[in-house]
Amino acid sequence: MTDTLIGATTEAPSTPVPDVPEQAGTPVPVDNPKLPAPGVTTEKRKPILPAWLKDRRDFAATTQHTASRLGYASLFHGVRLPWYALQLTAMFPRGACRFVVETNRWVWDREAAPLRAHAVREEDAAEYLTLARLRGNRVRLRGLVAVVGLVFGVGFALWLYVMAPAYLYVFAAGAVLTCGYFGQQPDAPVIGPAVMRTELQKLTGTIVLRALESIGNPRITAAVKKGGDMNGMRFTSEITRDGPGYRADLDLPYGVTPEDVMEERQALASGLRRKLGCVWPSGDPDEHEGRLILWVGDKPMNETTKPAWPLLKDGQVDLFQPVVFGNDQRMRDIVVTLMFASVVIGSIPRMGKTFLLRLLLLIAALDPRAELYAFDFKGTGDLRPLEPVCHRYRAGEDDDDVLYVLQSMRELREELRRRAKVIRNLPSHRCPESKVTPALASDKSLGLHPIVVGFDECQVPFEHEKYGAELESICTDVAKRGPALGIVGMFATQRPDAKSLPPGISANAVLRFCLKVMGHTANDMVLGTGAYKAGIRATMFTRSDRGICWMSGEGDDPLIVASAFVDAPGAEKVVARARQLREDYGNVTGHALGQGPSDTASHDLLGDILKVVAADEEQVWNERVAARLAELRPDVYAGWKAENVTTALKPWGVKADQVWGTTDDGEGKNRRGIKRADVAAAITRRDADRAAA
Repeated sequence: MTDTLIGATTEAPSTPVPDVPEQAGTPVPVDNPKLPAPGVTTEKRKPILPAWLKDRRDFAATTQHTASRLGYASLFHGVRLPWYALQLTAMFPRGACRFVVETNRWVWDREAAPLRAHAVREEDAAEYLTLARLRGNRVRLRGLVAVVGLVFGVGFALWLYVMAPAYLYVFAAGAVLTCGYFGQQPDAPVIGPAVMRTELQKLTGTIVLRALESIGNPRITAAVKKGGDMNGMRFTSEITRDGPGYRADLDLPYGVTPEDVMEERQALASGLRRKLGCVWPSGDPDEHEGRLILWVGDKPMNETTKPAWPLLKDGQVDLFQPVVFGNDQRMRDIVVTLMFASVVIGSIPRMGKTFLLRLLLLIAALDPRAELYAFDFKGTGDLRPLEPVCHRYRAGEDDDDVLYVLQSMRELREELRRRAKVIRNLPSHRCPESKVTPALASDKSLGLHPIVVGFDECQVPFEHEKYGAELESICTDVAKRGPALGIVGMFATQRPDAKSLPPGISANAVLRFCLKVMGHTANDMVLGTGAYKAGIRATMFTRSDRGICWMSGEGDDPLIVASAFVDAPGAEKVVARARQLREDYGNVTGHALGQGPSDTASHDLLGDILKVVAADEEQVWNERVAARLAELRPDVYAGWKAENVTTALKPWGVKADQVWGTTDDGEGKNRRGIKRADVAAAITRRDADRAAA
């Protein structure tokens, strides 16, 4: 039957209809029988070899698992062999009697006796004669075989007794143990399994459907009860082993998306009778929006042994290329590309945030071209292993620590401006996309090598009363313009909110890593607006899921990743190798050589303002102050605007208000500005504080 709009007929007219204006309510056919098909066909071929044979990591895991089981079983049974032999010997008489009885039944064709008895009761002479003739033939043949076997066995035993008595004892022992094996009770075997597999069930379609029905989605429940296919729900392939777990691919009912299942992951785990960390539903980016991939691990992700980080003992990095930094639920390698991206890392305390930041900095350290800035505002020294390769390094949150960071970032701001000029002046054939390329980064004469800046507990400097505003301004500029200029900013915080992670940074971050957080606001602050609603929820992680995070920005879809674990001794070994690479390349600079940042803050902002604002000017617009400062010290104030003056004066207690002034044309207007007396008062307060200290 052809589908139609509501109120339309179900069949197309059989004769041509003249073109006449359609009246309201006239049925309109919906399905055109001549409508061509899309012409797009796809086919999927089943792999010739199973997935675990094609992947080195999966093959190693499968081989290791099998070898481990075989080795354990061999050791388990080997220790118990004397006890097994004693038990089987005790069961020899029963087994020998069973052998004699069964041999007697076989020789005399006792298994066909009921058929012959039935023919006698039915008085079927022909059938009985046929069965009797068949029995006679069988008894003669089987009797002959039994006699030959008996004679040969006795003769062979006598020959062994004369020629090789020791072998006779071996054969006799084998016969005793064999009879003892057949003398076992069926419900109490002597040799039991070495590995009791009672905890986990093999994943089957029935179990998957039971679990999906248990999440309470009405469309899924209806589809399961009706058989599925009527509502579009069906398995698209066989359930297979995939790494250390099972994978099931299926189409969900019409209108149901994988996000609907992901939201009920806890109920799904209950239906599967697995721990929450074993169950990972997800969509299939290569298929339609109703395709679900359900991966069920043998162990929770946080209990599965992760492969060692490939760069732990050997290797070098090119920051322009993807680098392995962790594994997904199936223990497959996950890569990250740090160039052309700003990075945000967020979580509650003690979830592995700092370890993840340190791992990314270790990756950067293994590119000998890269220049590293590592700032630890937690002050515990978690980033200390990186110190031998850092151009700038600081640990602590005191004023002098923050000032050191500010001076370093001022240097970086000037470097950012220099790079912009260099790229702008390069010919188009060398820099066609107006950004740093691997070739440009390797050209030492240009100075466009990668620069990686890492802030741990970035909320500390951003909230600093005196230097926070300027640091926020510089870091925002790095997050916005830095990636194209070869500068990567990494910002990690345990309090992901608008104050700790300024919107100018979070909105421009490409790579986002969110470990466990407590609410949807923090979740979306790190992963982007709407992430929580789309089912990308770092709130689902438990306190034991350390190092496990949602990663967004590498590829089209967010992924759940367990970052590689590199402890402090391991990090020191990686850094020692990175230091040697840098020495060979000639890129050991700054802090690694014992040099600190140049004091670009040696100027006195308040004093400079009094220099450019005449004594007879009671108040002046901030835009004019910025222009005059740029003329006074272009190396410090170049590019300043009115908002920069407002921000820089705020820590000193100087507020910008609407002040009256005249334009160059003589027109009077109100604009944001400051009063000279307020600046002078701020200098007095500052000098008094210094004297008191």
